[in-house]
Amino acid sequence: MITREKEPPNLEMPFNALEDFVTPNERFYVRCHFPIPKINERDWRLKVEGKVARPFEVTMEDLRQMPAHTITATLECAGNSRVFLVPKVKGVQWELGAIGNAEWTGVRLRDLLQRAGMANEAREIILEGADNGTIAEPPRPAGKINFARSLPFEKAMDDVLLAFAMNGEPLSAAHGFPLRAVVPGWYGMASIKWLRRIIVTDQPFNGYYQSIDYAYWQRGDSGPALVPLAEMQVKAEIARPENNEVIRANSKYLVKGAAWTSKAIVTKVEVSCDSGRSWGEATLNGDATENAWRLWGFEWQTPAPGNYILMARATDSRGRMQPMEHDLNRGTYMISHCLPIEVEVR
Repeated sequence: MITREKEPPNLEMPFNALEDFVTPNERFYVRCHFPIPKINERDWRLKVEGKVARPFEVTMEDLRQMPAHTITATLECAGNSRVFLVPKVKGVQWELGAIGNAEWTGVRLRDLLQRAGMANEAREIILEGADNGTIAEPPRPAGKINFARSLPFEKAMDDVLLAFAMNGEPLSAAHGFPLRAVVPGWYGMASIKWLRRIIVTDQPFNGYYQSIDYAYWQRGDSGPALVPLAEMQVKAEIARPENNEVIRANSKYLVKGAAWTSKAIVTKVEVSCDSGRSWGEATLNGDATENAWRLWGFEWQTPAPGNYILMARATDSRGRMQPMEHDLNRGTYMISHCLPIEVEVR
């Protein structure tokens, strides 16, 4: 793994190691905002409260007695590929590997919400983790805060999973032991780790990581407004060749990578080997799974010696195509444009 920060740990998968549809647990990226909390499962409780008729708390043993479900979902850090932004910006300098695809096992969030009996005016569901700390830069609240995000009522009642296992193994501490949320199709900041509270509210949640950080400018009739990050954008990334790799001239080279989207499936990946002037269609591997990435390959007949820029471009079943340029209203997040991979042919 590539260490982007040591404390708290932020680790990136070397994307050139991409081989399989499911990312091994030890290769799955780690994103932490605060130190990893030390949790004893015997003492841990999950509280469900707020605008509910029957607030309650559960243990891990209680959750294991509930019907279990397994889903496959890709999680991408909202700042993945930040190193490609020019000029250089603040934030963790992720390249291509702040992303992974795993099989998650747990219970449905909606089953707990239904047990609690939500009020008719319920609007959002706040998920709060046990991780906490102080914010380094203003604007910021005083003192420590817990990492928390909210989901719209409709999303919470749809496909959100509270997972206690990852690829058939109990969650590790770095991945949210003993329980984390998995929000299919959304950027990773929504999939709260070390989950400890679920709060039903009738008001929009304006917490720090909902409104100050992990938000972007969206233009509307009344002008630009800050809105929380949510759905992942359609995107393809090249795993091989690596940036600055040297490739033999006049040979066949298998360009390969992965592509993903939200609430749809990837239907086409194209590859350009000439800075985007022309495109050829890649071969999609395996069956399509909504909210999970799809691996692809493209055979490149390498040209005469020289320097070349490769790009990949994905299209999904809703007709959305990966753009050529980064939307500046998204700041240092949602970096989904076609990323240039520079290689030398010799």
